[in-house]
Amino acid sequence: MTADTLSLVFAALADPTRRDMVARLSADDTTVSQLAERYPMSLQAVYKHLRVLEDAGLVSRPPGPQPRPVRLEVQALDLMDTWIERHRARVEQRYRRLDAVLAEMKGDEDEQDHADGHRSRPEAAGHPDGS
Repeated sequence: MTADTLSLVFAALADPTRRDMVARLSADDTTVSQLAERYPMSLQAVYKHLRVLEDAGLVSRPPGPQPRPVRLEVQALDLMDTWIERHRARVEQRYRRLDAVLAEMKGDEDEQDHADGHRSRPEAAGHPDGS
């Protein structure tokens, strides 16, 4: 799967009906007519939604006689998961660096307070006038 596939997957999942179809198919394979029973739309409309999901690689229908089961394809979900986790890891790394900087700044601030002979700042104790 390529980056173009990732764009197709996200575009396909931009529609709430298709997201719901994917959610339903995650529980079990089903036929198109069984799937269509759950939606207030024509069978043709369901086929159009499934075609978008198929083009994105999210679902498949094996060749053969009708009725054929519609299956969710895990590879497309894995592709999305990999993309999301890569960016999540980058963001978490940024936050860890920020936490380290803030901890270092707090440590420097605490050292300065102790060097000045103060145990803590009066504001921290809830007394703005220092009493």
